[in-house]
Amino acid sequence: MSKAFLIAAPWSNSGKTTLTLGLSRWFTNQGQRVQTFKCGPDYIDTIHHSTATGNPAINLDTILMPEAHVIDLFNRYQQSADISIVEGVMGLFDGAVRDQGSAASIAKLLDIPILLVVNARSMAYTIAPILHGLTTFDPEVTIAGVIFNFVKTESHYAFLKEACDTVGIPSLGYIPPNDEIAIPSRHLGLHIDATFETVIENAALHIATYLSIPKLLECAKEVAPVPKEKEIPAPIAIPKTIAVAKDEAFSFTYLENIKWLEAMGTVCYFSPIHDTVLPEADYIYLAGGYPELYLDQLSKNTAMRSQIKAAADTGVTIFAECGGMMYLGKTIIDDTGVAYPMASIFEFSTTMEHKKLSLGYRRTRYNEVDIWGHEFHYSTIINDENNPTLAKICSAREKEVATKIYNYQNVYASYVHWYWAAVDCLGELNSTMWIKLRNVD
Repeated sequence: MSKAFLIAAPWSNSGKTTLTLGLSRWFTNQGQRVQTFKCGPDYIDTIHHSTATGNPAINLDTILMPEAHVIDLFNRYQQSADISIVEGVMGLFDGAVRDQGSAASIAKLLDIPILLVVNARSMAYTIAPILHGLTTFDPEVTIAGVIFNFVKTESHYAFLKEACDTVGIPSLGYIPPNDEIAIPSRHLGLHIDATFETVIENAALHIATYLSIPKLLECAKEVAPVPKEKEIPAPIAIPKTIAVAKDEAFSFTYLENIKWLEAMGTVCYFSPIHDTVLPEADYIYLAGGYPELYLDQLSKNTAMRSQIKAAADTGVTIFAECGGMMYLGKTIIDDTGVAYPMASIFEFSTTMEHKKLSLGYRRTRYNEVDIWGHEFHYSTIINDENNPTLAKICSAREKEVATKIYNYQNVYASYVHWYWAAVDCLGELNSTMWIKLRNVD
């Protein structure tokens, strides 16, 4: 049995990630095995969770996944841990539609308590009615304790603690602002570089100095293995080789998606930046990442670009998502207007000029089957007027979006990052790109 809790906040920018990373590292430094989870589709936070604990972090998302799959993931990974920490997403009740997929909905589904971190920089006793509303809005949601962030003095904290006493919620302490634990600026998400190791270690020391860890653990819940609602069928292994791009430019993958691929065949890895030889493979997977930060290296690796193009021309199946899709276009244009040649499988180009954020859940419908994913990028496609889409794609609110699935021979590419590890979602799929991994040619 492990002790588990979910870290949530009334609103974004309260310090959920800093607190998650700091506590995860502190418990790890004490010799505890820590398992972290992230609510929502964020694949960048999970990279940093894994850095903090040394164990792969897992996404939990009731929009992308059936509830049974979410329960199975939590059950499977938490039972080998001493401490399980789930980081919430946005505000406590913020979901794709109302509270669907929110931190509150995940806490209810898993029946675990919430530790609320509040950005109290400009708050005093007025936090009392806010806490009252959060604790009474949904009786099935348990807020077990409150942590106040960005509080400089004991006198300020006294007002906040009185608010907790009024509402009847334990106050677990406060965390003063500290530039040494500030998370670096975000590009698409949390910035990825080596400085994070120092930030995480500093966060662990700072948080443990001001919070009562024993009191915090009293708010956690001992969690036994959760019974599965139903068995999720395992994919049928086939004698195929799947080459997965993995380097600085292509790193946004879900662990469970990779495990699904491993069950379908033999997975090997290659780098479009550093390698000059493409592995012999039946399938190639180019995930998202930061290709726009490595345009010169990607463009100068003409050997890899030409081999990717040759594989496409000879019928090798290629899946490409977001950054991977950008790599398969004619060029990627940086934010200064300089164009860098890419694999030229598709005639369109992508540009970082005039950045515009596109984000949200995406439902792909093909032959009456739905596959869920999400979109998060600042680039824009140009010169794609002659490229039809293979499937209709909608937002979580059922509004059709302009995002396409591009196809050339056995190449399939889109801005959408799909989650296909919930195999029961794909059980009836008998065409489109995913079937390529389910059948022997």
